Amino acid sequence: MNKRLVISALIAILAAAGIGGWLLLRDAGGADAGPASLAQAPTYQSGPFRLAIAVSPETPVVGKNRLAIRLEDSDGNPVSGASIKAVATMPAMGGMAAMQAPAELEETEPGRYAGPFNLKMSGAWPLTLQIKKAGLGKTRISFDLATGRQGLQLATGGRRLGGGAKGEMDSGGQVADAASDMPTINLDNRRRQLIGLETGKVERRQLVREIRAVGEVVYDETELSDVTLKYDGWVGNLKIDYVGAPVERGQMLFGIYSPELFSAQQEYLQTLQRLSRRGPDDSLVQAARQRLMLWDIAPAQVRAIERRGEPIKYLPIHAPATGTVVEKNVVEGSAVKKGQILMRIADLSTVWIDAQVYDSELPLIDAGMTAEVTLPYLPDAHYEAEVDYVYPYFQGQTRTGQIRLSLPNPDGRLKPNMYAEVELQADLGKRLSVPESAVLFSGDARVVFVDLGDGRLQPRYIETGQRNEDYIEVTSGLEAGETVVTSGNFLIDAETRLKTGIKQW
Repeated sequence: MNKRLVISALIAILAAAGIGGWLLLRDAGGADAGPASLAQAPTYQSGPFRLAIAVSPETPVVGKNRLAIRLEDSDGNPVSGASIKAVATMPAMGGMAAMQAPAELEETEPGRYAGPFNLKMSGAWPLTLQIKKAGLGKTRISFDLATGRQGLQLATGGRRLGGGAKGEMDSGGQVADAASDMPTINLDNRRRQLIGLETGKVERRQLVREIRAVGEVVYDETELSDVTLKYDGWVGNLKIDYVGAPVERGQMLFGIYSPELFSAQQEYLQTLQRLSRRGPDDSLVQAARQRLMLWDIAPAQVRAIERRGEPIKYLPIHAPATGTVVEKNVVEGSAVKKGQILMRIADLSTVWIDAQVYDSELPLIDAGMTAEVTLPYLPDAHYEAEVDYVYPYFQGQTRTGQIRLSLPNPDGRLKPNMYAEVELQADLGKRLSVPESAVLFSGDARVVFVDLGDGRLQPRYIETGQRNEDYIEVTSGLEAGETVVTSGNFLIDAETRLKTGIKQW
């Protein structure tokens, strides 16, 4: 009898422990949000993905909860191997910092992800999902979640396709907009006037972007000439003795004495004398003459040597081009080596402007674009120029691209190494755009408030492209003809977060 009582008591204790343990597991969120929960959950479209999401318990509790997600592509096929970051965030309040509750998601079967998350206190915990999958793309979608309130409601970043309870309410007690399932707030005319609310249209506009670049005046590299020799020697009879001297093509720069050159002249004259009967076209005479000319001795100088009948000790070296001497490496009596740059001559009637452009602006610039050039030294002067060339590499230190413009400089006002300011106008064509003041920026997020009429305003995530001083291109999230708020955005932002509980942008 006593044994039967003991066994009955043990069975009762084990049964109670089993039921209590199951209840504890359920209340702590240990039980997965199973197929039935996901089957009843609404399906949402967000970017390239379709998803259903459920939380267990259905009414989130302080402590452990569990999240389950079914992820598909636009055709309804399961998406495996996706990267999903799910974080519930309680916004900062007063002196309390914001708190986060990340979900530790794992893929339980193809296209199904589940994992626990821990809510540390009661209140609103807006939930944000960031989903990425190579080959498909990425998206971001947010839901309203709160302890003591059943289920999840879509906040931003998607639209409901079907399933779930109809007429879902946002946390402010208003029906989500049927077109996009985004929460809305109501502002009457009086409050609109108080906050100075203004609106603008989403439409296709002709966008022109102004690009400013800093440049430098440099030599036209196609008009540079170097004076070098093909033999060693000594400089004498220096005619051009300072940097900056103007020279004309053929003008004598200096004389050069070279024992090797002097010997070649003697050999040529002796060959002429020995073979004078054969004439100047004799092969030996031609070979001796060719030797002199290969050393850049001009035919006129060869004829002068023939007339003199004796070698020229200091053979004149002439300017190869008209321009200005910008580099001089010799003085009277200098010993020079073959290949050494003795002088550099630049034609300054045309100069280049090398300008640095940010990498984000470089794709907007093409050869042939017009530009306006100004110089701090000449505030009254404005020069019209064209982009000659876009360099195919980046500057190592500044990580900027470089463009080149060509400017005529007949009066010599533009001097190499001057700084210049370059302004270009990039025509972007007609693009869907909104006023720049309509967009709120927060990290990677771009948000606008759409005026739905009847006092309703709706926050909406958008993707942006090019911009100028007045307008920003919209690549997704808005359609032509919609109306967006352009003034009072920050006050409306605060109003939206208070009434709908959605996360701070």
